[in-house]
Amino acid sequence: MRTYIAVIALVLSFSSVNAQWLSRPRVQNDQNFDKKPISWGYYFGLNSMDYNFDYQNEQEDIQVEKSVGFNVGLIGDLRLSEFVSLRTEPGLIYTQRNLMYAPDPRFDDENDQLREVPSTYIYLPLALKFNTRRLNNVRPYVQFGVATVTNLSSNEDNPDDNFAGQFRTTSSPFFYEMAIGVELYLYYFKFIPSIKGVFAASDELVRDNRPNSPWTGNITKMQTRGVFLNFTFQ
Repeated sequence: MRTYIAVIALVLSFSSVNAQWLSRPRVQNDQNFDKKPISWGYYFGLNSMDYNFDYQNEQEDIQVEKSVGFNVGLIGDLRLSEFVSLRTEPGLIYTQRNLMYAPDPRFDDENDQLREVPSTYIYLPLALKFNTRRLNNVRPYVQFGVATVTNLSSNEDNPDDNFAGQFRTTSSPFFYEMAIGVELYLYYFKFIPSIKGVFAASDELVRDNRPNSPWTGNITKMQTRGVFLNFTFQ
């Protein structure tokens, strides 16, 4: 969370420093773009995702080894007013997290301390986007939304659990998201770099069949949190 706040603060500071420079009169590209009731585009980008754990009893925290994943998808934007639009960004998200457990006498060998958790999400968000007034060819915005997600790698219905080496997660978690970005009006299109924070609102852990499992028995909640860096062409 501290990382997300620091990044957003840096972007806001940069915007403030350059506000005077941006406000100088310049030739505006594609002045009628934002008057369209509906607009489309596509995006691609990178992600870094983590898990947040809550425990029933105090224990050494499960360490999450993160990797850089990728995102790709489409943009659909419905103009509600000059400064507000309704946006959807359906896409495909791939990431992998490795869970590293502390030593436990119930583990048979060292391999039991590691669980690889690949995730392939079909991501279906719906968000409200709030724009500032356009400054020449630049327009910052913030966005807030929710998303339904299908995890194609969840193995939720797999009868095998961690005692057979299979870590399972739910197939349909629910997320909420917050984003900040800058629309850059180029000659033929808009280029939009953005940073998005995503947070699971539901528990994603499928527990093992044995209640005293060393992998899942003490976990009351496991939820995704992550940050996306997206580049949109609209």
